[in-house]
Amino acid sequence: MSRAWLFVPGDRSERFDKALAAGADCVIVDLEDAVAPDAKARARAALVAWLAAFAGSATCRVAVRLNAADTAWFADDLAVLDQPALQAVVLPKAEDPAVLALLAARRPGLALVPLVESAAGLAAARALAAAPGVERLAFGHLDFQVDLGLRDASEDDLLPFRCELVLASRLARIAPPLDGVTTALDAPERLAADVARARRLGFGGKLCIHPRQVAGVRVGFAPAAAEVAWAQRVLAAAAASGGAALAVDGKMVDRPVLLRAEAILRDAA
Repeated sequence: MSRAWLFVPGDRSERFDKALAAGADCVIVDLEDAVAPDAKARARAALVAWLAAFAGSATCRVAVRLNAADTAWFADDLAVLDQPALQAVVLPKAEDPAVLALLAARRPGLALVPLVESAAGLAAARALAAAPGVERLAFGHLDFQVDLGLRDASEDDLLPFRCELVLASRLARIAPPLDGVTTALDAPERLAADVARARRLGFGGKLCIHPRQVAGVRVGFAPAAAEVAWAQRVLAAAAASGGAALAVDGKMVDRPVLLRAEAILRDAA
């Protein structure tokens, strides 16, 4: 499962290859927030040219964050979708499944990632998650707080909103959502805490704004060695039990425990 999704500004084409080399599971070339209005066209052209010459990578995917559907740049941004090397689209301010349908029709098979950043987006989260082509949801918690008028919101204040995205993803049977960015660049302890919280809540990855965040995100979302060892013990004991009741580490093992062990080993693969 892809865990670390790294943003790179769309008007900094000299950073595109460096972002690919940073070890992220997916690199998101950002045409939206990272690019000033007078640089939008230039950034788009640079991305198209880079993608046209891009040979692809077996270990890293390339995505684009378009400008929002209600902006003057959205229609021109759609030209980026025609590049075969592009593998995913992040749609900001996602609120309407019809926009996702437009993207899916323009490029069938392209992975779509709606970025939930508003009250309307959260209210539509289940419909967005169920739209054809959607691979997973992502949480834009900074813009979300502005839209709702939340001031100095704590992580506990955002808990119900994050849980709704996890629930919507599960109901649609898509990959667990991506949590929003950690803005502190030189605070690995803050990043680790944010990753641990997101993982506890059922998120499957996180958006990154700097290459040095990538390793911490990938490690934090991967099963720990102790978890893998526990899962291996559980499945080995189940295989040897012949269907009889069993306990591992002094705790009873039933079907939910077996499913959890299987999920851990899948994530570790």
